[in-house]
Amino acid sequence: MTVSYTLKVANSRFGGFSKLLFRWKGSIYKLLYKEFIIFVVLYALLSLVYRQLLTEEQKRLYTKVAQYCNRSTDLIPMSFVLGFYVTLIVNRWWAQYTSIPLPDQLMCVISSNVHGKDERGRILRRTLIRYANLSAVLILRSVSTRVLKRFPTMDHVVEAGFMTQEERKKFESLHSDFNKYWIPCVWFTNLAAQARRDGRIRDDVALRLLMDELNLYRAKCSMLFHYDWISIPLVYTQVVTIAVYSFFAFCLIGRQFLEPLEPGQEGDLDMYIPLSTLLQFFFYAGWLKVRHGQLPPGTHPLSLAIIPGAPPRISTFHVPQGWTEGWRAPWEGVFVPAPLSHLAPSLPRLQSRSLTPSEKTMMTLRPTTTSPDHVLAKPPLSPAFAVPRYPCSPWMTCTRTCPPPHSWAPPSTCGDALPSPCGA
Repeated sequence: MTVSYTLKVANSRFGGFSKLLFRWKGSIYKLLYKEFIIFVVLYALLSLVYRQLLTEEQKRLYTKVAQYCNRSTDLIPMSFVLGFYVTLIVNRWWAQYTSIPLPDQLMCVISSNVHGKDERGRILRRTLIRYANLSAVLILRSVSTRVLKRFPTMDHVVEAGFMTQEERKKFESLHSDFNKYWIPCVWFTNLAAQARRDGRIRDDVALRLLMDELNLYRAKCSMLFHYDWISIPLVYTQVVTIAVYSFFAFCLIGRQFLEPLEPGQEGDLDMYIPLSTLLQFFFYAGWLKVRHGQLPPGTHPLSLAIIPGAPPRISTFHVPQGWTEGWRAPWEGVFVPAPLSHLAPSLPRLQSRSLTPSEKTMMTLRPTTTSPDHVLAKPPLSPAFAVPRYPCSPWMTCTRTCPPPHSWAPPSTCGDALPSPCGA
């Protein structure tokens, strides 16, 4: 997993970076210690056999074999093979990270271009972002084991509020052998087109901006799908792995401390422990292990730990509140439902997992409550949406008198019905 260590080296002091070498969690030591122990044990066994069990004639023969193996290690271009391969893997890994769909920009476009302060307008905005979040959940379930454990079946997706039962029926009625993450995007475009006809999107330029942002969002989902589908060619992976393991197989034999072949000939210093070879194993094998760690986010302990926090952005805070009935759009065959009220108790658990470190810090400095009695705006939010969110940035001066700390409630996600607590 990704281990944050920047706070440890935030200040320039003596031994600041050296302390990072002794961290265990997320370190190369934790990743490589098993293979390192096996290599050391095999090297020690060969050394004991050579020193204690072989006759003089056998030692001379072993010395010739060892010299041959040591010369053979120079024929394997380890730096070139591993360097090019790891560069390819790391670039691919980072591209997968940048392809994770985050709804922030899309949320801003929806909030600024889809108008209407009535209930229908609020449902419209929330349904649009819910469809976008649903598309991200569907694609992340197929590429991340952590998200799949959180949403193992479509029942869990419905229970979390990303999809209603009516939408699930329509979703499952379309058969496809591949991931159907694009279906919510189609629902999004149909709903946005109807909003334009109803005048809630005031001009074609705003609709074009909304569609462009959705296409960018869908393109990221598509890239994650293709990264999961198309992997690095197996032949290349096998070549690199065989090269590394064969190199150190030669090193086990060729890097032993041997007696000279001719009597009276000066031999190398017998140090018993091959420090340079062990360091070489640490570097090359560690490099190969780093490649094995660069799997799609959320599928390996060394991958970016964004999925447990990714339902940060795929938060159910953007799911419509507890309306019990959906409404049918004027055009035929398109249903725009809203989550059912019985789903509300399952939402605070998700929202509590989506808090950023800054929000947790602000919650500590300024505690809040989830009691619906303290909601200051009308119509009142359901208890599921009265979640703690930090009201003010610590470096900003508030221009409005904020509620007391224990009575602050979050604003509406659409920005129309409820006022901001800080006037921001």
